[in-house]
Amino acid sequence: MSEQSSIGVKTIPAPLSTTKKIAFSAFGAYYDRTEPSKTLAKGNRYVEIGIYSFAEVAIDPSTGRQLDPASRLQNLLEEIELADQVGLDVFGVGEHHRPDYAVSSPSTILAAAAVRTKTIRLTSAVTVLSSEDPVRVFQQFATIDLLSGGRAEIMAGRGSFIESFPLFGYDLAEYDSLFQEKLELLLRLRAEETLSWSGKHRAALDNQSIYPRPAQDPLPIWIAVGGTPESVMRAGRLGLPLAVAIIGGQPARFGSLVKLYRDTAVAAGHDPTKLQVSINSHGFIADDSADAAELAFPPYLATMGRIGRERGWPPPTREHFETERSPRRAMLVGDPQQIIDKMLYEYELFGNTRFMTQFTLGPMPHDKVLRCIELYGTVVAPAVRKAIAESSNQAMS
Repeated sequence: MSEQSSIGVKTIPAPLSTTKKIAFSAFGAYYDRTEPSKTLAKGNRYVEIGIYSFAEVAIDPSTGRQLDPASRLQNLLEEIELADQVGLDVFGVGEHHRPDYAVSSPSTILAAAAVRTKTIRLTSAVTVLSSEDPVRVFQQFATIDLLSGGRAEIMAGRGSFIESFPLFGYDLAEYDSLFQEKLELLLRLRAEETLSWSGKHRAALDNQSIYPRPAQDPLPIWIAVGGTPESVMRAGRLGLPLAVAIIGGQPARFGSLVKLYRDTAVAAGHDPTKLQVSINSHGFIADDSADAAELAFPPYLATMGRIGRERGWPPPTREHFETERSPRRAMLVGDPQQIIDKMLYEYELFGNTRFMTQFTLGPMPHDKVLRCIELYGTVVAPAVRKAIAESSNQAMS
C-alpha cells in the first residue's frame, strides 16, 4: 500500500501500527496521543473512534449457510486485533441470548482480546445490567482491566432484547427498577472496596469486600440509551458518560436528547467539560461507495427484516436503505470520504467525544470486514481526528 498525504478513496496509507496512547482520563476525552503523522498538543480535542459487534451467526443471505459460533468468535478476535493495529480507540462487544448471535458473555471475549491487543480500549456494548449480578459484572471487568493494563470499560444498558429476563428469572414488569437498583449497586462497588448494601433484587451485602480491584480508578461506566428522556436524564444526574444509539432516521432529531443530558448534568453540579457522549450507529465502508452498499444491503435486509417481524415493524426495502445512507441520515455506509463527511456532520450536531460503528449488522465476508476496519482506521479516523483537532485549535485561538 502506498503512502498519501491527503484523504482519498482509492489509494490507502499504510496502517498506523505504531499508534500509541500516552494517557487516558476516565472522565474526558482530552488526552495526549502520539502518532507517526502528527502530535496533538495537550488540551486539544481528541475524539475516540471505534467499533462494536454483536458477533452475528444468522444465516448468510448470500450463501444460505449459517456460520458456526466457533468460527465467528475467531473472526471477531481477528477484527479486534486489526482494529488495535490500525489505531482505532475502542472495540465493544454486545450481550445477547438468542440463536442469531454468538456472544452471551462479552467479558469472556474481551478477556481473550485483552491479551491479544496493546492499546485499544475494550468495552461491553452493552452489558444487560438489569438481568446481571452487579458484583460479578464488576469483578469480571476489573479482571479484564488488569489483563489489559487499564483498558476496560462497562457500557451498561437495559437491553433492546428481553431474552435474558426469563432466562435468569427476572420479571419484565420490573424492567426499570431492576436497572436502577443494579446501577446504583455497581457504582457503589466501583467506589468502595468494602461495603454494606441491601435492595429488592439481590441478596444483601454485609461489610463485604469485593475483589479484584481494577487498574483504573474509577473503572469507566457508560450508560447506553436508545432515546428515552428518562434514561438520558439518569446518566446526566449521575455524571456518567452517555452512549446514544442512532440506528435510523435523522441524527439531528437526537440533538435535543444530548442537550437534555448536558443540561441535566450541569444542573446536578457536574463539570460540563468532563461529560462524554458517544454516537453509536450502523455502517460499512468499502473502497467504492456502490460496493459498500451492495455488501451491506443483504445483511441489513435479513437482520432488520427478522427483527422487524418480531416487533411489528414494516419490512425493509432497498429504497429505505438508500435513504438511510444518504448524507443527513443515520447509516454510515459508503466510501471513506462519505463516512468522513457524515461523522464530521454528526460532530457538528453533538460535539461528541466518541464514535462507534457496528459494521457487521448481519453475516459479512470476513475479508471484506477486515478491509472495512482497515479503511476506518487508516483513512477515516485520521481525517476525522485531524479535522476536529484543527477546529478545536481555531476555536481556542
